[in-house]
Amino acid sequence: MTRKNRIRAAIVTATAIVTAGTVTAGVSMAGAEAASKKPSKKEIAALFDGWNKTLQTGDSKKMADRYAKDAVLLPTLSNKVRTDRAGIVDYFNHFLENKPKGKKIQTIINVLDSNSALDAGVYQFTLTDKKTGKKSVVKARYTYEYEKRNGVWKIVNHHSSAMPEG
Repeated sequence: MTRKNRIRAAIVTATAIVTAGTVTAGVSMAGAEAASKKPSKKEIAALFDGWNKTLQTGDSKKMADRYAKDAVLLPTLSNKVRTDRAGIVDYFNHFLENKPKGKKIQTIINVLDSNSALDAGVYQFTLTDKKTGKKSVVKARYTYEYEKRNGVWKIVNHHSSAMPEG
């Protein structure tokens, strides 16, 4: 190979490497931007709507499915802290007997990153006494901490406490 051909080959190789690097970097950056896209506040608010619809099924196991395996539930109508699936199922077994229907009154959503968000505020539940059929309303403060795990939003921390002033 002549010196001229070696230089030409080196230039072609260098150009190919630079071009490939630019294309790879462009693809990598595009993929990173798509992967790190934060959800909207509306998307996070819809997670409560799904949780509330699951309440209407009356199925405590479906409710527990909305929580991560290592979730913590500090429930409204129980003094027990729930830190595993069995405890969460147990809580909802009792809570669902009251046929709860939730409604947000005030919500503050903070999207932390593409895989985590907080939803805090005030909600109320209309409960129906299973013996008398009498309805009552319980207002409570709440905090949901969500994490996206394996592409699915899960509740990792849920605190709910009855309003101290009724």
